[in-house]
Amino acid sequence: MANAYKVLGQVADASANDVTLYTVPSSTETIISSVVICNREAATNTFRLAVKVNGGSVANEDYLAFDATIAANDTITMTLGITLDAADVVCVGASDANVTFNIFGTEIS
Repeated sequence: MANAYKVLGQVADASANDVTLYTVPSSTETIISSVVICNREAATNTFRLAVKVNGGSVANEDYLAFDATIAANDTITMTLGITLDAADVVCVGASDANVTFNIFGTEIS
């Protein structure tokens, strides 16, 4: 098995939810080490973070954060250690396009 330590995804989008940040490739398992959420403006915003097993639509049980507040010009770092299987999807959303999401981890193939 090979391990690839990397930036798994980056996105800035003003959708309320369900924007794909990362999809686990086929024949791969992934460990999400951290998610960093950055609010790049001088106003408070909200964000959402969900994990969809095998893709599909976001359901209530998929949310890790739902309309959580991020202060103006602030950064939230979530150290998670989440394990994902092939086709699982990490989705995000924010109240403003000035909220940026970065996800870091290890792909195991």
